[in-house]
Amino acid sequence: MDFGLSEEQKMLRDSARDFLAKECPKSKVRELEEDSNGYDPELWHKMADMLGWIGLVFPEEYGGTGGNLVDLAVLMEEMGKNILPGPFFSTAALCALPIVEYGTAEQKERFLPKMATGEEIWALALSESLPIHEASEMRFLATSEGEKYLLEGTKLFVSYANVADYLLVVARTSEFEGKIAVFIVDAKSPGIKVEVMPTIAHDKQCEVSFDKVEVAKSSILGKMGQGWNIVDFIVQRATILKCAEMLGASQAVLEMTNSYVKERVQFDRPIGSFQAVQHRMVDMFIDIEGLRYLVYEALWEISAGLPSSLHISMAKVKANEVYQRTCIEGIRNHGAIGFTADHDIGLYYRRVKAAEFFLRGIEFYREKVAAELGL
Repeated sequence: MDFGLSEEQKMLRDSARDFLAKECPKSKVRELEEDSNGYDPELWHKMADMLGWIGLVFPEEYGGTGGNLVDLAVLMEEMGKNILPGPFFSTAALCALPIVEYGTAEQKERFLPKMATGEEIWALALSESLPIHEASEMRFLATSEGEKYLLEGTKLFVSYANVADYLLVVARTSEFEGKIAVFIVDAKSPGIKVEVMPTIAHDKQCEVSFDKVEVAKSSILGKMGQGWNIVDFIVQRATILKCAEMLGASQAVLEMTNSYVKERVQFDRPIGSFQAVQHRMVDMFIDIEGLRYLVYEALWEISAGLPSSLHISMAKVKANEVYQRTCIEGIRNHGAIGFTADHDIGLYYRRVKAAEFFLRGIEFYREKVAAELGL
């Protein structure tokens, strides 16, 4: 196992770091939190057209650059460091990856080029009012009527559905008991209602209601009855990419705090010279490096086609714990200023809970680790 980055990946990391530092300062993050759309269209198209980030893992024939999952994780880590607001993750990770893997030639030809250029924004409609860990727990229904389906129900926590052009909608089908299908749905279809949900992270999570929304049977992604395999594919890759994003955010908090304790003087000495502060900083550093190892080990296993469920689950549990602990210790080392809304460290801390409950909560992953250990 070699977890070192290639020269191309280092160039991607460095260019992303420079670009985001310039184009997405914390002032813009705060501005976009209050924006009704939650993203900057100009920045979005720069990432797509100028940098080719959205099509990073697309085959070249569909307007992509032929990158791999590790390339995308490197990019997500830098986006986490800068708290990039916008529909990049929902489009490039949640929706594009399953289309690349499971889409028909026609679906790839139709959708991937417009994704790559930023012309279309996508969102995944999976979560419901109760957790969905098994196919049998899905309540959202797709009823077959001739050559079409009628979608009925409500999806929650659909990221950036308020600006989406298309939705990937996961539903159980009426004619196959317990069978799941993933539908490609025009987000502007009659019968769809989108409402932005207020969240502490201001990350434009939406409630999407479907009232007998018509979709053609040709809109099914993959083969009928394979829907739950697609869901597993999405959840595994999205989870480890979210961990990479949390890793980047934790690293940013560490660097921010490290700079502060070197500059903040108390009792005629920088507070970083005090042993208690040093121990907190060391614990934060060890936490983050341990998380980094887990994230890239899981990414390596996925890329090599090896069983990766254990390390994905371990990485998600670790990422949740490290992100929260790093933010709390960072705020503590900043003292009173760390508790103010004006300080940048609060931007990270407000996203801790949102990351914890992404797709599936931390207890689900703890149970998966326990099952892998035979407990």
